[in-house]
Amino acid sequence: MQKKITIGNIKIGGAPFVFIGGPCVIEGRDITLRTAEKIATITSSLKIPYIFKSSYDKANRTSINSYRGLGIEEGLKILIEVKHSLAIPVLTDVHSVQEVKIVSEVVDIIQVPALLSRQTDILVACGKTGKPVNIKKGQFLSPNEIQYAIDKVLSTGNSQILITERGTCFGYNNLVNDFRAIPIMKGFGYPVIFDATHSVQKPGAQSSYSGGEREFVLPLAKAALATGADGIFMEVHEDPSNALCDGENSVPLDELIYHLRSLKKLEDVL
Repeated sequence: MQKKITIGNIKIGGAPFVFIGGPCVIEGRDITLRTAEKIATITSSLKIPYIFKSSYDKANRTSINSYRGLGIEEGLKILIEVKHSLAIPVLTDVHSVQEVKIVSEVVDIIQVPALLSRQTDILVACGKTGKPVNIKKGQFLSPNEIQYAIDKVLSTGNSQILITERGTCFGYNNLVNDFRAIPIMKGFGYPVIFDATHSVQKPGAQSSYSGGEREFVLPLAKAALATGADGIFMEVHEDPSNALCDGENSVPLDELIYHLRSLKKLEDVL
């Protein structure tokens, strides 16, 4: 039987699907709060449970010259403000064991990035906080292999686990989605989220940064819901062409309502 994860008044696991989204990286206080408020308004109008996500640091950028974020201290201050001013849960990712305890005191869900999903020390540290842990399946892992990451968190006695699918890399700057992955990973008993924007990313395709094909975000998100995803994750930006990270695969904020309406209609007939 699939476990449901409770975040405040949000239950993740089955209908209604939960939406997780926000700018890839925190670019500043005002744009972050503005974006979070607009997404919260949209999701509330559609009765879609919403969790805000943005990163204080992107430690895995392609180039040493790429923008990484405001850093943990300033970034967490902004996440606290989002959380309390809008009364919505927040999620962010960690990149080292040292960051885990600090982040756990602020966020509602700790995220383990895909590229770190085999890192035992980080998974165990996240588990020990007792907070819900979202494990993004590495692009290099098969769906069945996520069981070992789950076991590392479970070893701490923490069973509040989410799994996020974000595509599989076969090299040459592309990702492929095999939607068998969703029912396979749901078979481990935990909710599965589908990351629709990282799934259309083209890693390193623009030489010093990643490209993306945002026109495929909605079709893939629909396929994920149809195959049992419990939530949809999207990076959302008010001006993707000028975003400091992942702009090419981010959903424009003014288009988000149309995406979510489509997904809500699909959910209603499933």
